[in-house]
Amino acid sequence: MNSILSEKEYQSFIIDRLKENGYEVSLAKDFDRQFAVNRKDLFKFLNTTQPEKMEKLYKIYKQDTEDTIVATINNEEVKNKGSRLYTLKKGVSVANIQLDLMYTKPATTYNKELNVLYNNNIFSVSEEVWASDKERIDLVIFLNGLAIISFELKANTAGQSYQDAIYQFRTERDPKTRLFRFKAGTLVNFAMDLEQVYMTTKLDGPATFFLPFNMGNGIGIDAGAGNPIFEDKYSVHYMWDNILKKDSILEIIGKFMFIEVKEKVDEITGKAKVKETIIFPRFHQLDVLRKLLDDVKVNKTSQNYLLQHSAGSGKTNEIAWLSHRLASLHDDDNKIIFDNIIICTDRVVVDRQLQNAVLSLDHKSGFIRVMDDKCTSSDLATAISGNTKIVVTTIQKFPYIVGSVANLSSKKFAVIIDEAHSSTAGKNMAAVSYVLSEGNMTEEIQDMEDVIANEIARNGKQSNVSMFAFTATPKPTTLQMFGRENKNGQKEAFHIYSMKQAIEEGFILDVLQNYITYKTYYQLNKSIQDDPTLKTNEAKRQIARFIELHETNISQRIEVIIEHFRTTVMSELNGTAKAMVVTASREAAVKYRQAFEEYVTRKGYNDIKALVAFSGTVKVDDAEYTESGMNGFSEKALPNEFDKDEYQVLLVADKYQTGFDQKKLCAMYILKKLHGVSTVQTLSRLNRICPPFDKKTFILDFANDYKDIIGDFARYYTTTILSNSVSPSSVYDIEAKLDGYYVLDPMDIDKFNEILYMPNLRSKEKRALEFLLQKAKKNIESNRTNEQTNEIILTINHFIRLYEFLLQVSCFEDKELHKKYNFLNYLQSYLKIKSHGAGFNLNGQIQATGFAQKKKETHQNTKVNSNPIVKLPVAEQIVLTPQKTERLSQIIAEINSKTGKEYDNEVAVKAMLQIRDIMMKSEELKASAKNNTEKDFEFAYFDNIDDALIEGLNQNQDFFTLLLQNDEIKKEVLGIFVDEIYKCLRR
Repeated sequence: MNSILSEKEYQSFIIDRLKENGYEVSLAKDFDRQFAVNRKDLFKFLNTTQPEKMEKLYKIYKQDTEDTIVATINNEEVKNKGSRLYTLKKGVSVANIQLDLMYTKPATTYNKELNVLYNNNIFSVSEEVWASDKERIDLVIFLNGLAIISFELKANTAGQSYQDAIYQFRTERDPKTRLFRFKAGTLVNFAMDLEQVYMTTKLDGPATFFLPFNMGNGIGIDAGAGNPIFEDKYSVHYMWDNILKKDSILEIIGKFMFIEVKEKVDEITGKAKVKETIIFPRFHQLDVLRKLLDDVKVNKTSQNYLLQHSAGSGKTNEIAWLSHRLASLHDDDNKIIFDNIIICTDRVVVDRQLQNAVLSLDHKSGFIRVMDDKCTSSDLATAISGNTKIVVTTIQKFPYIVGSVANLSSKKFAVIIDEAHSSTAGKNMAAVSYVLSEGNMTEEIQDMEDVIANEIARNGKQSNVSMFAFTATPKPTTLQMFGRENKNGQKEAFHIYSMKQAIEEGFILDVLQNYITYKTYYQLNKSIQDDPTLKTNEAKRQIARFIELHETNISQRIEVIIEHFRTTVMSELNGTAKAMVVTASREAAVKYRQAFEEYVTRKGYNDIKALVAFSGTVKVDDAEYTESGMNGFSEKALPNEFDKDEYQVLLVADKYQTGFDQKKLCAMYILKKLHGVSTVQTLSRLNRICPPFDKKTFILDFANDYKDIIGDFARYYTTTILSNSVSPSSVYDIEAKLDGYYVLDPMDIDKFNEILYMPNLRSKEKRALEFLLQKAKKNIESNRTNEQTNEIILTINHFIRLYEFLLQVSCFEDKELHKKYNFLNYLQSYLKIKSHGAGFNLNGQIQATGFAQKKKETHQNTKVNSNPIVKLPVAEQIVLTPQKTERLSQIIAEINSKTGKEYDNEVAVKAMLQIRDIMMKSEELKASAKNNTEKDFEFAYFDNIDDALIEGLNQNQDFFTLLLQNDEIKKEVLGIFVDEIYKCLRR
């Protein structure tokens, strides 16, 4: 039987392709295994590109010249703890004569000599190379005589695959052999068959960690791991058609590769251990950078870019590479495209990992400025106005420099946004556009109308600014601002590296594959004779908080958490596994930490310790607590302390649920409601792989329904697509509603704007502004109930939010509407939502008994089906329901007792909660909650009740039929859930 393709034939095929790409074929005998060089190529390159320098060296060293140069290179790579990557980039000095070992591509075509030198780089390939007497390598690629890449090839048609090549690297290749020596030998090693490619930059015997280097298979919701199948070429054709081309390799070595250095303090010795990693870009990282740069060279600053890259995509390095490449990018006419690159993060302090990544790449002094926690907004203004090429800052600093930076109209900016979320759709992002815009009042302003037109023009996409927004979970507003229209008119990301692909490729873990839900059961009663009348929603909140912080509830949950961790999780990662407990509040974090300490002390456990994380000071039982006080060290030290083997559990309250990279986290215990983006961000703290261990993840959830969790992940599992848009008519609809209240005087609005735009306002003018605002406030509050006043205030807030967003995403211009926006924006601070009288406190008035934590469901290996379509909310009618008041006994009865028939407590409770759970799954309600106030949300809520009741008919037919047939009872009973569902969905 004839074989289709043998390994040897595959080897020859690749060599032929490389020859077509300009490679020379070097004989294996020319390989100097002692130094991992091909001397013939090395000295051909040196004599051709630097003849005068070589002539001097030949005079000095005569017949020992070549040995001296090779020995010097070896010393730089091995003895001086250097690297082959460094010698290629920086060259070596021999007898004070600097020799270059590689020439990168010049940024422009102006310098003819540099372009000639670049074209004189020598690429060669050798087959069947003997690295030692026992190690024969299929292919080795050389750059100017220095070995840089090795290949182990396998042909699937001969019954072998890339996995056999990986096994060969791990078991038959000695990491001490000069060719494979870490940093001093090859830069990267590939295991490749006809279908897939894997790579490593460090051989380490059986512990060698290989990463996939594949294109990805499929597009959109079908995208996943692997490579496509082609009729006329091999699936891995991109290796010789793209990656191994001369320009590509020189770009990768010169612009992408670097040595990442991380320090870790040894717990025993106290000394810092340094871990070095050679970073070789993954395929999708090369792909996104090259596609971005190609597009920018054509479109310059006219476009924005959304990059939907999953956790585990290496986003930090992508941002660092992009910032450096954009800083030196020229167009086809050799003109620089961007004057300044600004990296924005929405965290309060610039992320240390991002700082290190940006600073680790080659740059000159003064090239980069990081706005750390010691820098002020004025420092940012100075850096933007000056010659600093790359500025790294928090987005929160921009609103403070509006008006203090001028004359930027001639400068071009690239703004790279790390984690494009809520901060990029509000005033912070508007401030970025405003500060950097071309409309910097450089022309003479004639009157107020010109000023307003200029102000409107400085919002939204600016002709001198391109935004590059990275996120794994794009919201509808993010897609509208930064996405591009596809052929169907929908907005989507410019480039996608999906969660699905990252999981399939093994870069992150699927955190939903071992998920257990728990249900808390209890009986609620009032413990006083009085039966006070209370506001239902507020009472509900207090009851929920009472249950959440109940001592019995906490102690039961802590027992479940600790015993599960000790029996199931602790042994993972060779006994170094860690867990996070996500609590619902700062007070809960304190109480759970106290219960944790009490339980482990009582049980005599000395192998499990916990830390706590929350912001500020919290008062619990008349005592004040802080994170640092409870832990015994500063907040800044927590990540490093938690990394130590001494601590196993971290209890958090709204901290470390985003941006926390702790690879040893194996378990998470959820004690709060999660929704939407927060679900994905929180649970994704577990998804980091932890080589060389085969890490498993565990989630115990006391607060959420698994179907809701799956639904939240489905939106961001592959691609996310925006199917609608926001239009000016939405704003005009709300404006019409505002005008219908007859509380705003058009003449007052005009007068307000005339004064507002006066230069150098004096106290007299400021008092005039205050008078106009106070007059409008009085008009709103006069002769109206609290509900009517609140409705007007909510409509004003709705108008402001929607108008600001429309300015950011469109070319919309209406000067009269902008005047109204100015007036309402200032008026907003004068207006407060009013409540119904004094508050109340249920402390000591209710009691709960019969607590039980019962395991509900165990979910393993559940398949997530992508649900990529998201929508922007449109302007909806604002419908307010009167604030409901009931007696305490009635409120408790709605949870525990009868409704129309002789139902027992358990049936009533389960039925009510079932309705709530069905409502929580509504996509329409999720969208409404996320983008509206609670009062706006009520309209959609009551619109969905009947659908929820019909869905649950099969399980509670009598009860649900009663509610369906009686609108009054239905609204009274189910109205209690409006507040809870709104807040849960909005989170």
